[in-house]
Amino acid sequence: MLTTFQMGNASDTSAVFASTISKERDILMGSLYSVFCVLSLVGNCILLLVAYHKRSTLKPAEFFIINLSISDLGMTLSLFPLAIPSAFKHRWLFGELTCQLYAMCGVLFGLCSLTNLTALSFVCCLKVCFPNHGNRFSSSHARLLVVAVWGYASVFAVGPLARWGRYSPEPYGTACCIDWHAPNHELAALSYIVCLFVFCYALPCATIFLSYTFILLTVRGSRQAVQQHVSPQTKTTNTHALIVKLSVAVCIGFLGAWTPYAVVAIWAAFGDATLVPPDAFALAAMFAKSSTIYNPVVYLLCKPNFRACLYRDTTLLRQRIYRGSPRSEPKAHFGSTSQRNKDMSVSVRSSNGQQDSYGACTENAAPCHVMTPQRTACILTESTNREVTVSRLADKPQADFL
Repeated sequence: MLTTFQMGNASDTSAVFASTISKERDILMGSLYSVFCVLSLVGNCILLLVAYHKRSTLKPAEFFIINLSISDLGMTLSLFPLAIPSAFKHRWLFGELTCQLYAMCGVLFGLCSLTNLTALSFVCCLKVCFPNHGNRFSSSHARLLVVAVWGYASVFAVGPLARWGRYSPEPYGTACCIDWHAPNHELAALSYIVCLFVFCYALPCATIFLSYTFILLTVRGSRQAVQQHVSPQTKTTNTHALIVKLSVAVCIGFLGAWTPYAVVAIWAAFGDATLVPPDAFALAAMFAKSSTIYNPVVYLLCKPNFRACLYRDTTLLRQRIYRGSPRSEPKAHFGSTSQRNKDMSVSVRSSNGQQDSYGACTENAAPCHVMTPQRTACILTESTNREVTVSRLADKPQADFL
């Protein structure tokens, strides 16, 4: 029996798993996958390390960012080590059973990332646009929703193993995914593809865009109301700029990474699959896998508290390397932090000459003990006490959103 299985795998490897694109393109794909793998490992590990350092003060919405990083890391560790050598060897090297597991992991972690982005956008919309309900969203609710995200993705990942749909080699031969040719002659496979497109692409895409549209409209209305009371220097608030950047980045990442693959898959499933060039699938697969390096960059650059923690950690690392002794780290860290706080307390004052409170200005940076000079200066420079209060109220959506 074992001999038969090995012979079957050998036959499959020689026939079905041969690459259908040029060797030069396979080498290019393997090289790009190698870069993606390294960048994804570095980016997601840094993001998880930052989250670990601020684990005691994580906000509910940040659970989804951590879960997104975990799913991206899972895709990196389960797919790239198999796809890279296969691309360089110009054929799939690991047999049919591994092909099935590879495809299941790709669907599981890919759909988990997409569903996680959808849940994150919904929670952010709830907290910013409907604060009465959003303020009730706790960490326990976030954990429960994270479990639901994994369960949702698991249904579609396990489906082909239970004969609802089918896994097979990709048309370009050096990787495995859903069999896009099966819907042309199997009703069960067709229903699986339809459900996959509706519930794992169209619905998440619509939810993300509607959520961020509501967020932008809400922030714009709040910003216009605040501009009637604040000085001209504070009209362009950090809240509006941050949410715009994050919204655009997430939407571009969603569309840029997954739309090419969705278009090619629908083309093959509902048209003549034999007319779809293998190069189209190979290019779409590269875009989809690039999402593992995109999301960590977005959140590390756009979230002030994550960025502040990362800056603190790299500063301490540089101090430790420079001084060459771990014992000098606490003293150096305390000295630099206290000196920075002292400088801030001397330089930042309200217009009536009295020093103002830092409570609202350092809310996001508090877990890392890092001040945020830009936000403090924007709120307090050339302002009266009444204007400071309004500015803080305008900055409240940012605290809830982040």
